[in-house]
Amino acid sequence: MSTPDIWKDAAAVAAAIDTMTERLRERLKRRGIEHPLMIGIHTGGVWVAERLYARLGLTEPLGHLDISFYRDDFSRIGMHPQVRPSYLPVGVDDRHLILVDDVLQSGRTIRAALNVLFDYGRPASVTLAVLLDRDGRELPIAADVAGFAAGLGADEQIKLNGPEPLLMLRAKRGASR
Repeated sequence: MSTPDIWKDAAAVAAAIDTMTERLRERLKRRGIEHPLMIGIHTGGVWVAERLYARLGLTEPLGHLDISFYRDDFSRIGMHPQVRPSYLPVGVDDRHLILVDDVLQSGRTIRAALNVLFDYGRPASVTLAVLLDRDGRELPIAADVAGFAAGLGADEQIKLNGPEPLLMLRAKRGASR
């Protein structure tokens, strides 16, 4: 892996989160959703969710999910997860959820998060908000709201670095400097 470079600095990330906030506000209003439950996916999704939650002025406690053991590629990619407990402050049955992640690429993280959520109950709807929607989808999953969209090379990886400040870093796989 090459040494990461800053792809989006803190100001660009903050501006993208502001844009996401407005798009979410419009979507919730259009759909008549008044009290959604926001849930961030560990780790970067929680960082983004914390900022969206504050900007939207939501009243339900913020939830967070650890999806490590729900990934279908857990053994294949050799993950060594730092397992954290999931926290859902209220039941999800018949609730409108906003699921937040940092980067949507293959769709496997979101699929795993949906599996976790459905283990807790059956939500009325799930809105997916991601900071970066990039190419490379392996599953038919799409973001409803995204801060950035990018077409990147198959050898490029984007990672959210934080929690303070939030920066998006880019590196090439298999390259060294």
